[in-house]
Amino acid sequence: MHKIAIALYPGFQVLNLAVCTVLEFANKELPEPLYAVHLLSEHGGPVMCSGGFTVNTEPFGRRRYDTVLVVGDNDVLPTPPALVDFLRRSAKSARRIGATCTGAFNLAEAGVLAGKRVTTHWYHADLLRERYPDIEVEDDRIFSIDGSVWTSAGMTACIDLTLAIVERDCGAEVARDVAKKLVVYHRRTGGQSQYSKMLDLQPRSDRIQAALDFARSNLHEELSVDQLAEAAHLSPRQFARAFRDETGETPAKAVEHLRVEAARVMMESGRHSIDVIARETGFGDRERMRRSFLRAYGQPPQAIRRMVRGTIPIEAEADA
Repeated sequence: MHKIAIALYPGFQVLNLAVCTVLEFANKELPEPLYAVHLLSEHGGPVMCSGGFTVNTEPFGRRRYDTVLVVGDNDVLPTPPALVDFLRRSAKSARRIGATCTGAFNLAEAGVLAGKRVTTHWYHADLLRERYPDIEVEDDRIFSIDGSVWTSAGMTACIDLTLAIVERDCGAEVARDVAKKLVVYHRRTGGQSQYSKMLDLQPRSDRIQAALDFARSNLHEELSVDQLAEAAHLSPRQFARAFRDETGETPAKAVEHLRVEAARVMMESGRHSIDVIARETGFGDRERMRRSFLRAYGQPPQAIRRMVRGTIPIEAEADA
């Protein structure tokens, strides 16, 4: 039986408790339950979560655990000294230690992440990098694994991290069955992007939104300003001005973002060649796509592909 400790503190983000559900359903898939989950806190008893209700816990104590996970919170709260002590002890005795969401700040405060590759919620990645310069922050990953240290991005990424743990312990078939029961996309890879640049574009008018929808559905085409303007039922001059006023981007730059993100999704979800991806997403050729990837991610498509494949399945792909 693997004893799993989940360290909580007042104000923790309640969605992080989804970790427990993944482990619960893993136990259901196995002939005999493998995971014994313990919710811990400094003093034990009820701990208030971000949702405004309490969760009952056990005190930290001196017990040893196979895996220790510390959760995050919405505001990067100061790490309680007792939690720091518990994490330091656990890092020496646990087979695996990790953090969900901004829990990486708690591990960092305990000195567990020095020299490690880690991730956290994209919104707080720069702050983690600034506070702890001895950590290599990978701010565009769903989860990261560096030796015995496991960290996830924000919010629902805790599910992906825990599915990865189940896959490592029980195999891909069990993890896949758990994901199906939870009605989630099975095993988003660690290298998958955390967020979409296009979510930052919030056009105020239906016309500009219609142009974006048209572009997204027709990436294989040239997508000139004239085409987009026609989709928005505006003249090209009116469209270009309105598009920039509402989104802060030029139409050409927005289309490039759409193409890059579509290309990355193809890399993450399939085995298409670079040439096929470039053609299907409207780049036309791999060199044009390479330049766009360098602008968007600071890396060429091949590097992104290697990063993604490096975690399919967990940390190894037999037929890469």
